[in-house]
Amino acid sequence: MGKRRKSRELALQALYQIDVVREDPEGVVQLFWENFSPQEEVKAFCSSLIEGTWTNREEIDELIKRNSENWRVERMAVVDRNILRMAVFELLYCPDIPYKVTLNEAIEMAKRFGSEDSGSFINGILDRIAKHNRERGGRLGSED
Repeated sequence: MGKRRKSRELALQALYQIDVVREDPEGVVQLFWENFSPQEEVKAFCSSLIEGTWTNREEIDELIKRNSENWRVERMAVVDRNILRMAVFELLYCPDIPYKVTLNEAIEMAKRFGSEDSGSFINGILDRIAKHNRERGGRLGSED
């Protein structure tokens, strides 16, 4: 398994825990690292995903809300919601990661950790977000 994929999976676990227990994210992350000892490169990318996703979740949730039909973010499955949040964070704030990589990684995580329909659900929302931003000239839909 690649280092970034491992980072994303660990970040998803931490974001899930933060979302469910509604505790201080810093305390959850500290406890998380006490129980997991990944390579430094994995830990660094994972930490940036956790911090960036959680810090920007209001903006991210609004973007998800505008691009999901008949779904309120708070009513989505916790796993799906956090995969979407993390993918949107990458799309908005990680220009070094190609759009297709982010989309593929999110779909693979949804298939692995979500329900039977999670992959197509997440794919649909991320495609709408990318299409909307491509029309506006944004980076989200770029092929690079």
